Amino acid sequence: MAKILIHLTHGPEAPTQADRAFLIAKTAVREGHHVSMFLAGSAVQLLKDAHLDSVIGVGDGVTSLRESYDEIVAGGGKIYLSRISCGARGVTGQELIGKQVELAEPNVLVQLTVDHDRVITYG
Repeated sequence: MAKILIHLTHGPEAPTQADRAFLIAKTAVREGHHVSMFLAGSAVQLLKDAHLDSVIGVGDGVTSLRESYDEIVAGGGKIYLSRISCGARGVTGQELIGKQVELAEPNVLVQLTVDHDRVITYG
């Protein structure tokens, strides 16, 4: 199976684009691929509980972002958040407690890009 990196910069202000990235990640996990997501820019806000519960998908059986997130991490997907973007947008460690995410610097995105077979960007 392939190693797929999904790089997302759209956040709660663009719910369809945000949902599509999670839908693609969830689908790839279901199909047995190794999936990593790197959320940067406004996308880091999606891991706040209010957005996980309020961003709703369109056309895929109407699921919340939380349901997609839960399925991605349960299936072994890894989610990285830009530490710089979190700082700039006020996403604190407190808001990430209990979530399976890793704060990462730009060099991690570079390394993930090199290590994966395919990169899908929503930005």
